[in-house]
Amino acid sequence: MGVVLIRSLILYIIVIFGVRLMGKRQLGELQPSELVITILISNIATLPLEDPDIPLIIGILPILTLVCYEVIMSWITLRSLRMRRIISGRPKIVIRNGQIEQDTLQDLRISVDDLMTALRGNQVFDLEQVQFAIMETTGTISVYLKAAHQPLTPNDLSLKKVEQNPPAVIIQDGCVMGKSLAMIGQNTAWLEQRLAEHRMTTKEVFVMLGDSDGNCTIIPRKRGHTS
Repeated sequence: MGVVLIRSLILYIIVIFGVRLMGKRQLGELQPSELVITILISNIATLPLEDPDIPLIIGILPILTLVCYEVIMSWITLRSLRMRRIISGRPKIVIRNGQIEQDTLQDLRISVDDLMTALRGNQVFDLEQVQFAIMETTGTISVYLKAAHQPLTPNDLSLKKVEQNPPAVIIQDGCVMGKSLAMIGQNTAWLEQRLAEHRMTTKEVFVMLGDSDGNCTIIPRKRGHTS
């Protein structure tokens, strides 16, 4: 049993290391080649776990080989448009001026139900509102609405807005995020002052958000919860 646990831990570390090397993407955003590599790695990693007689190196070497292959291919596709087109394909227009491109939909083997589901995921329920809908190489659908259905912006209303960075998490689970504190242009003295105003200590804070204007939001930790 101990050997199985150790082998599982080693393979877990190798797979996590490999996935980190491949870059950060959500599962739904994987390119076809990345999805294939991910499936192969998961299958290979199970072989030494299912059969203890298989040497661990038989599982590790193919995983590292596939990861190296994916890293090299990613480097090539970043520098070669032609290779990027071959491996990842091209985005395709599936709706143009409110009309479904039926031939494109058939080529992509996408049903109308799938298309409408993707549109609803973009808060669009009427085809007539769509100027363009594009099937991206990751399988997601991007939607560009007609001008009459686009949400208003401050520019449309001739309003002037000051550019401002979003609030940053400066305390998480009782730990101060030093880089986030510096990013909003504040220091430890400002943090201690804000905590004193709320009669709290760092360890009593679950989450604290702050911005460059000195505003902050503090969510206290529930009693009995420890980091």
